[in-house]
Amino acid sequence: MTAAESEDSFLHSARPKWQWAADRLRQDIAEGSWAPGDQLPVERELANTLSVSINTIRRAVGQLVREQVVLRRQGAGTFVCPEPAPTAPGRRLVGVLVPSTTYYYPRVIDGLQRVLRGAGFGVVLVCSKYDLDVERDELRGMLDTGVQGLVLVPSLHLMDDPQSYVDGLRDLPVPYVLAERRPPSPEPDDPTTFVGADHAGGVCKAVRHLRDLGHQRIGFLGRVNTGTADQVADGFEKATALLEVDVDPRVRSRRLLWQPQEITAYARQCATAGVTAVFCHGDRDAAALVVAVRRLGLSVPGDLAVVAYDDEVAEVGDVPLTAVSPPKTEVGALAAQLLLHRVEGGPNVPSQQVLIQPRLVIRASCGARLAEPALTASA
Repeated sequence: MTAAESEDSFLHSARPKWQWAADRLRQDIAEGSWAPGDQLPVERELANTLSVSINTIRRAVGQLVREQVVLRRQGAGTFVCPEPAPTAPGRRLVGVLVPSTTYYYPRVIDGLQRVLRGAGFGVVLVCSKYDLDVERDELRGMLDTGVQGLVLVPSLHLMDDPQSYVDGLRDLPVPYVLAERRPPSPEPDDPTTFVGADHAGGVCKAVRHLRDLGHQRIGFLGRVNTGTADQVADGFEKATALLEVDVDPRVRSRRLLWQPQEITAYARQCATAGVTAVFCHGDRDAAALVVAVRRLGLSVPGDLAVVAYDDEVAEVGDVPLTAVSPPKTEVGALAAQLLLHRVEGGPNVPSQQVLIQPRLVIRASCGARLAEPALTASA
């Protein structure tokens, strides 16, 4: 083993691997292995080269992104910054932690960034990919970067004690706001500032619309273990009870992941149970249900009306989906505004807890609007 290899081995064992990997990549860039503007190899290739895991490389690259040594281009890859761009002395930064940058959250991020940048703040954006270890380390990394505030979308649904986690955030050294998350079992005086979509209210709008269209037997095809799955499911239970809609237990089903054959079986069950409408948590599952129903020789919305929740890709397809559309951009923008208020106003700023109602976007999959009542002839 050479002296350099011995030193690398020592460094590798003496501190976290991701920091060692970040140093190696930073050194390679400084020595010209990749020139400004060059694209870095894919994560797996980097991991194999450095004999570390994919997660280690992701954290290392994330650190280089924060340092503005490299930059990520959505859908393209990771590139060496064309010119060094260190943070200017005195420039104010806000850290933003999201679990995903590819589904649901791009519009939340857009709303956040427009408000923060308009107020003269730089944005340090990190993604946890629903990994609690990454989430913890990225949060620490943002604090080390010197952010003045945080907008957080933590993966509370993956935690054993999410309320304790939320309570622990009060010890952070900077102001923070939760976006699309709220304390799961708060005490009456919980001071957490948050803003999110009123998911239960959005579900109620959808169920009321289906009821007004004449549907009395409605199914629920839902998910488990997502950030909003329980809120959507609870909203459906409350809405159907409030509106006195019949829900057959056989077609009230939730899964971690719906397989095509399971959706086909669900469609058959709806036909057997006399269900005339289904509320689906997720555009993709709703679209798959439409396909399954049509393969059974039935029609949408003639035999089965379908309403989705999310409105990410609901208008794509042969039968555009009626969908509950959460106010994603508005949630991001308001979260940023609330954080700026806390940063500028100091510790005595009152906490605010805001829910924004989603819209119901009517498309072809539910049969559109309720028909006007027929006029009766006068005697």
